[in-house]
Amino acid sequence: MNQTDRIKSNREYNSVQRLKLVLRKYMIKQPGAAAAALRLRSPMERTAPPPLTGYIHYQHTDACSLYRWTAKESYQFMYSRPWEKVNEFYLDVVNGRQSLSQLFGKETNDVHGDDTEVVEDCDKPELVSVPSKNRTGRWARVTFKILLSYHGSSFDGWQKQPHLNTVQGLVERSLGSFVDEKKAKLLKEKKVPIEGCTSVAGRTDKGVTALGQVCSFYTWRKDVKALDIKDAINAAAPGKMRVTYVSQVSREFHPNFSAKWRRYFYIFPFNDENVDDAISQDGQYAEGFGKENCENEVDDYEQPELQTGEKPLSFDVSHVNHLLHQLEGKSRSFRMFARDTKASRNIGPPTECFVFHARAAEAYLPCPKDGTSMRTMCVELVANRFLRKMIRVLVATAIREAAAGADEDALLKLMDATCRRATAPPAPPDGLCLVDVGYAEFDRKNCLIP
Repeated sequence: MNQTDRIKSNREYNSVQRLKLVLRKYMIKQPGAAAAALRLRSPMERTAPPPLTGYIHYQHTDACSLYRWTAKESYQFMYSRPWEKVNEFYLDVVNGRQSLSQLFGKETNDVHGDDTEVVEDCDKPELVSVPSKNRTGRWARVTFKILLSYHGSSFDGWQKQPHLNTVQGLVERSLGSFVDEKKAKLLKEKKVPIEGCTSVAGRTDKGVTALGQVCSFYTWRKDVKALDIKDAINAAAPGKMRVTYVSQVSREFHPNFSAKWRRYFYIFPFNDENVDDAISQDGQYAEGFGKENCENEVDDYEQPELQTGEKPLSFDVSHVNHLLHQLEGKSRSFRMFARDTKASRNIGPPTECFVFHARAAEAYLPCPKDGTSMRTMCVELVANRFLRKMIRVLVATAIREAAAGADEDALLKLMDATCRRATAPPAPPDGLCLVDVGYAEFDRKNCLIP
């Protein structure tokens, strides 16, 4: 043993002896079992793990607590729907064959519901434009604003991920031919694909459709035209994604930070014009309600079945409308309606949203294949921002509260809950659609549901 090893061994021995001395002095003051509990344990001894405790259903204290669905019941009720018809309708809207206004029997100039495609070289000023003539560097680059429509069920969400078919991945690969020489050379040296870089107004989850998604792309090349960008992206996924608007904007423009509001639409289909059909005649839930990409959404809600007798199996659309209407006109924290957020964004201003418009109404979904229409409930939400899965949780919770006969301020009361299990699991993504993003002041006249 060399000198270094001896010094290290002596230090370890002295540390152990000091620890034993401290424990011996402390044990003298502890009689009986307390002193025995402080004895040094053998390394082979193991403390028995605490008994496993399952998730407990959130204990609501209002008068409707006995009639409120559990998380599992709410999940089953939401997923046992003909969502394939909603997906078909959204696909037709993306391709310009139908429009959202048709749900209410209206004929409006809906830019997302016809075959018109606008391509401009210069946008109407949404921001104060900074002259870039005689300026170099970042001010010399050209920024394009791109308005996209895509079918949610055809992609794995917006955000680019390895080995997945995402909207961002397709768009950026399509824009690779417009990258300037300097960046292209740098990417080649790093041995990575030559792709463009985009910013987006809001990342949509897998299954969520967008009719007015806004993204931006910049390049230092002066020969890039808006029409070239439109053609390149439209060729990436014909019939599933298309560009409806391209324009050159100021370098200051950012699709996310410049936005003042976002408008979402949710279509909830009834079964054969009867909401009670979610439960079969023998009282069992219909088959086929689950989906692979949403199995984990109910895992955190596992709970014992409550013996509360029969619970209501239908709800009134007008009741949902009154529940949502209470959210308008004030900045509030929606952290109880968010999911999968970072710990740093669970409290404070990052959870606050200002809701401009929140309404629900009954509508009829056209089904061209069989020449019929299906009764649905449509929810329209406009806010300055939305948290992760916030809209889907809001819709599912509003339906649950309406079915239980809760007061009109039930959603406001849930904001003060101590646990997110107080709200329902997220509704299916198939019914959600990003309609448009606004960069001017919100005007309620443009809403589909007054």
